[in-house]
Amino acid sequence: MIDRRRFPDRWRQWDVTVRDLPFALLLALASVVPALHNIGTRIGDLPPRPFDALTVVAVALECLPLAVRRRWPALCLALVSLGFAIDQLRGYHTVAGTALPIALLSAAAHLEHHRRTTVVLASAAYVPLAVALDRHGSTEDVAGFVTFYLALALAWAIGAWLRLSRVAEAERRREVAETTRTAERTRIARELHDVVTHHVTAMVVQAEAARYLTAAPERLDQTLTAITDTGRRAITDLRHLLDLLNPDHGTEPRTPSVGEFHALVEQTRRAGQPVEFTEDGRPGQVTGSAEVAAYRVVQEALTNALKHAHGRRTTVHVHHGERETTVEVSTDGSGSPVASPGGSGRGLAGLRERVGTLGGEFSAGRRAGGGFVVQARIPTGSPS
Repeated sequence: MIDRRRFPDRWRQWDVTVRDLPFALLLALASVVPALHNIGTRIGDLPPRPFDALTVVAVALECLPLAVRRRWPALCLALVSLGFAIDQLRGYHTVAGTALPIALLSAAAHLEHHRRTTVVLASAAYVPLAVALDRHGSTEDVAGFVTFYLALALAWAIGAWLRLSRVAEAERRREVAETTRTAERTRIARELHDVVTHHVTAMVVQAEAARYLTAAPERLDQTLTAITDTGRRAITDLRHLLDLLNPDHGTEPRTPSVGEFHALVEQTRRAGQPVEFTEDGRPGQVTGSAEVAAYRVVQEALTNALKHAHGRRTTVHVHHGERETTVEVSTDGSGSPVASPGGSGRGLAGLRERVGTLGGEFSAGRRAGGGFVVQARIPTGSPS
């Protein structure tokens, strides 16, 4: 059984000439129907002439080129114009005469080059036709010829408008695609920054500490084990991020589980940073992007603490409410000069953008009593 719903898709896959051919044949067939003789386009008002062998030539020149009106619009217009001139000079006045405005509209809509030259040549060709019609006994006055010319000009103008609309739509789609690609590159860069910076910073700090533990083999072994575990976690996270670039995988970010906050804090502790962690409530059922953002806030804040306040006490508090998740990470000490309230650091700027996209609030700056604090309030979208 034929699936009629798929026919439009199959029709669009056919060559444009094949799709335009039925209309050309239909117009040619209508031109030879006896009931439609002498009721076609009439310019010059010459007396009608019975159809003869030359009528077939005129109809063929007017109708058949319409099959290539989109592929070769200039050739189509030239052939149709020649057939139209024969039609009017011989007084056949066939229905095929309507092909001329169609050819003009198609040329204006699909001609890519020499558009102005085409307009000039078509306008110039109209003058000899008008003169020839007049010499053949036309009773048409100048106003009639001008009116017909303006009607043809309107057909060209409509085609030009269609072409401009198509170009504008293509440009809009291109801009949307470019904006989408830019947003995707920004998202990937942000994810890479969050993943790589945290894990590599922890590994560097642990490796630096390992230099001074050669006299304590047990602690050295623990530190090297911590470096290995951090490296493996970095590889896992990078593999997940690369999976997002694979079209066979989903594009939604992986939502951190409750235990991953604890693992993140423990990893930072093993890098030598004293961290106090508290977590209230449990994530709701509709919190995917919010939990990812909360995780990245904690991750970036701990990374900055390792970089700029290594060994200083850091406090992490995560609260899961019914409608929002709040995060606060504070570090004792003078704070980081790059982690300014203005968010000049790439990580903090990325967090501010991520949280802001979700409709939340983000702040990072020095505390009045010393130290540095990062705070975020992220709507979860959970039902109340």
